[in-house]
Amino acid sequence: MSDQFFTHINQFAAVSREDFQRIIMFFEFQNVSKKQVLIEAGNSCSHNFFVLKGCLHMYFTNEKGIERTVQFAIDDWWMTDCLAYLNQTKSGFTIQAVEDTQLLSITFDGQEQLLEEFPQLERYFRIMYQIGYGSSLMKMKHMFDFSKEEIYLHFTEHYPDFAQRVPQYLIASFLGLTPEYVSEIRAKKRS
Repeated sequence: MSDQFFTHINQFAAVSREDFQRIIMFFEFQNVSKKQVLIEAGNSCSHNFFVLKGCLHMYFTNEKGIERTVQFAIDDWWMTDCLAYLNQTKSGFTIQAVEDTQLLSITFDGQEQLLEEFPQLERYFRIMYQIGYGSSLMKMKHMFDFSKEEIYLHFTEHYPDFAQRVPQYLIASFLGLTPEYVSEIRAKKRS
């Protein structure tokens, strides 16, 4: 587990094995069961989560009581409500495990201390946020440019790991589609 995280960090910022042994002490390892909630909307957001193995999703519930997924995180991805985490306020989102998940978590205060002690990790986290922000922009672009069917087909072709691991109703929610419409697209694709 720690080798996986060490390798991931070193893709973006240079960290020695010696430094990593101190870095990992800032994190708590957690085993999370499928459907377990890590952060609930309306509660404070004090943790940032790195998925070692498994899958998380972040969603909000609209005024009609419908859950809308806004983000997924699988192996080697980060997840938190960035604004609530940064401002140490209540989250507008719920973060829940889609499958049994192993993760590392760090508190806001712990991350601040970590970055003071290891400033080279500022680069690592900056790149992680840039990748996340860029992905969000591309999702918005696709929502405006593609038909509903094209959105689904693009997602399943470009993100096969998600398409195979995540239940179709969550993919539909993430793409702004209904589960019924996704079933129609899948049936049409098979024929």
